Order: sequence, then structure tokens, then C-alpha cells
Amino acid sequence: KLELHHKRTILESDDHYRIVNKLVQYLGTIEYWHDVDNGIWEFDEEVHASSIGACVAGLKEISKVPNIDVPGFLIENGKIALNDLLPRESQQHFVDLAQLSLIYPYDIVTTDQRKQILENVEYHLLKERGVVRYKNDWYYNKNPDGFSEEAEWTFGLSWLAIIYTHLGNREKAEFFIDKMIHATTAKGVPELYYSHTNKPNENNPLGWAESLFVVALHDMNEKFLKYKYNTLPNSNFTEQSPENN
Repeated sequence: KLELHHKRTILESDDHYRIVNKLVQYLGTIEYWHDVDNGIWEFDEEVHASSIGACVAGLKEISKVPNIDVPGFLIENGKIALNDLLPRESQQHFVDLAQLSLIYPYDIVTTDQRKQILENVEYHLLKERGVVRYKNDWYYNKNPDGFSEEAEWTFGLSWLAIIYTHLGNREKAEFFIDKMIHATTAKGVPELYYSHTNKPNENNPLGWAESLFVVALHDMNEKFLKYKYNTLPNSNFTEQSPENN
């Protein structure tokens, strides 16, 4: 997107183009559409919808750059695998916070898929001070059994606010912004809260949690308060966006 929309470039030499073309070829060599990885949370090795989506989105964007060769089958095989796996994130996870990446920033799911992902995340994972990453997440789990009281990650609220802002749904965007504001502390935005408590973990404030909150506030101001623009600049992401799969 830097190359195409912002008149900036990180590809400044033949070696840069050569390396990017090799990365494209690498994805084909490993057949990424059914290659297991540790996913966004760096845990279990599985085929993850969010990982496939990252590759599909990246390949679609880089294919628009001159002198980068992306064979069509690399994108098509990824789309097929993604559609076959959705609405699940993986064999183990029927719903996962990571699936929001397929909506924002990747924007590679259909309207129906997007609706299903949001419904699943909000019904199964949304809590008072954050969003659970997935069911039975043991990381920072409050219960000694390591399963039943999953941590509530604050950045999930900002992520949902950004998505609903881009969809033009002001009511839902403000709802999640308000929840995010109530999740902040005197120190700043913490990484997470222990389940059903007002106790954050020691990572407080956490830079990337605060950064996503800043993005959520910025985008909502741009979209709805109209300080500078009537719509978000360089955005094709709307409630009625066409099916792009």
C-alpha cells in the first residue's frame, strides 16, 4: 500500500525486487494454503485461517507492484483454502480473535463471512474489559485448571471499534470505544485483565495496546466527527462493499 497509495517506496534496487520475488516463490514452494504454522498467537501448529488470509492479502497487494511476479494460482489456492476453513479459525478453534484480521486490515472476506466472524467473536469471546483470544486460552488464565477463566485482552475492543468505524456503524464503534475507555488505567492501556476482574496484568501500559487505541480514536474522529474528511482517506471498506473473493 505504501507503493501504490502513498507515493513512497521500500523497493529501491534490483536486489529488493529479487528478494520480494523470492518471498513470493517461497510461499508457493511451501504451499502456504495448507502449511501449518503457529498462528498469530505463536502457539499450536495448525492451518490457520488468519495465516492463510495474511498471505492472500499480501499476495494480492504485491501483485499490483510492477516487476513482482505473482502466479494467479497462489492467490486462488489461498482463497479456496480460506473459504473451506471459514468460519473456523483452525481445526481446534471454531472462533478466534485473530479472525478479525481478515476484516481489518486485510479486507478479504465476503459480507456474509464478515458478519459471521463478528457475530462469533462478539457472542463467544467479548467480555467486560476485553476480548478473549479463543476458548480455553491458558495464557494468563486465572483458574488453576488453566482453561475456564481466559484473560480479557483490551486491544480486541479497539480492533472491533476500528472495524465498525470502517463499516460506518457509529453506534457500535462508540460502544467499543466507550468500553475501551473504561478499560484504561491511571498508567495507560494494559495488555489484558484477568478474567472477570478489574486487575490488569503487569504489562501496563503496553505500547501496541495503546497504539491500536490511538488508531481507533483517530479513525472514529475522521469518519464521524469530520475534523478533516467526510470519509476515511484511501479506504474502500464500507458496509455495502462488494464481495471481493
